[in-house]
Amino acid sequence: MRAVDIIAKKRDGLELTAEEIDFFIQGYTRGDIPDYQAAAWAMAVLLRGMTDREVTNLTLSMARSGETLDLSDVVQPVADKHSTGGVGDKVTLALAPLVAAAGQPIGKMSGRGLGFTGGTLDKLESIPGFRVELSIAAFKKQLRDIGVVVAGQTSDLAPADKKLYALRDVTATVPSMALIASSIMSKKLAAGADVILLDVKMGNGAFMETLEDATELARLMAAIGKLAGRKVAARVTEMNQPLGLAVGNALEVKEAVDTLKGKGPADFTELILTESAHLLHMCGQVDSVAEGRRRVEEALASGAALRKFQVLVAYQGGDPRVAEDPDGVLEAAPVVLPLTSPRAGYLKEVRARTFGEVTVKLGGGREKKGDPIDHRVGVLLHAKIGDRVDAGDILCEIHARTEEEAQAAAQELLTAYAWSEDPVEPPALIKKTIE
Repeated sequence: MRAVDIIAKKRDGLELTAEEIDFFIQGYTRGDIPDYQAAAWAMAVLLRGMTDREVTNLTLSMARSGETLDLSDVVQPVADKHSTGGVGDKVTLALAPLVAAAGQPIGKMSGRGLGFTGGTLDKLESIPGFRVELSIAAFKKQLRDIGVVVAGQTSDLAPADKKLYALRDVTATVPSMALIASSIMSKKLAAGADVILLDVKMGNGAFMETLEDATELARLMAAIGKLAGRKVAARVTEMNQPLGLAVGNALEVKEAVDTLKGKGPADFTELILTESAHLLHMCGQVDSVAEGRRRVEEALASGAALRKFQVLVAYQGGDPRVAEDPDGVLEAAPVVLPLTSPRAGYLKEVRARTFGEVTVKLGGGREKKGDPIDHRVGVLLHAKIGDRVDAGDILCEIHARTEEEAQAAAQELLTAYAWSEDPVEPPALIKKTIE
């Protein structure tokens, strides 16, 4: 088999066999196939596309390129939830302890923020002492002991994905739906998940801006999971405005804690209850989603979910007092500047991407991999789409390191808003479900 023949076959729009895909991926991971041939292959995939079977074989080959995590000796089934990333997306912080408190163990490998979307690991690291780097043995022990773990991906999982992602970034092949779907799903399969709930964000604060693109990505990832023998469901959810009210690492941890106390924003609370109920049903813990909903509502109301979060934090070295008194544990920004509305009306736009970009500029995100971040900074919304505001009402609070940075953020954030004289219907949170 030769790499050039595989490139030519895909260039001509033909379907690659599992053997051809595996030859190419393993060869590239080992260094036998050079970057220039991998770049040509990636461009051929972008322009010609792949069938569902091809993408599944690509995903399985990438998952096999390194270590795979087998959790079957710890728990059956292994549940996981994945979000494609958005602004204010702190779902894992509340969903993981809620699902575990409702009786379904969940072991999750999460990522860091890059660009305008935040990362779960960065949020957790705003809790003093919290460790996100765990060995496989420690990951499995914690899952067995307390039924919940959220940690960083080990470097040995899906190394082909890391190489291909870096290459796509500099060869204009990032938008390939086949390569996006295989990148996400290879890590999920390598991490040992049996049951996967995918949350595909759609809107200006997500990588998939249109409902059509988000639906296709959701469909493709669900198809990969099923062809690979996993139980998968996907949801397309709203990301034209931030999820919840908090954007920024420590601010989002506090909002997650408030939500586990039953005092969270309505949209965020509804999303975690809905997704947790769905995951319980997929795992066979309950006979219906409605029964799952009752169980997670009970875990929330009884305080069991908050206690599970506290145990999770303590087990990974964090300060468990954050569950009782987040303001006393989490560092606060030295400057808090309210941004007031220049006019009256109903809010019709609260552009999520602008909030994400401003948070990065305040120091709460990364422009490039490896940048340090300030966990204290961010934005706390006071009003969202559909809300009526008067001139002078507070739209949001900017949490910043300096007065100058806060003022610059205020000017930019004003461009995120648009007003209407007439009432505006808030956007539906869940756009589509694919099972």
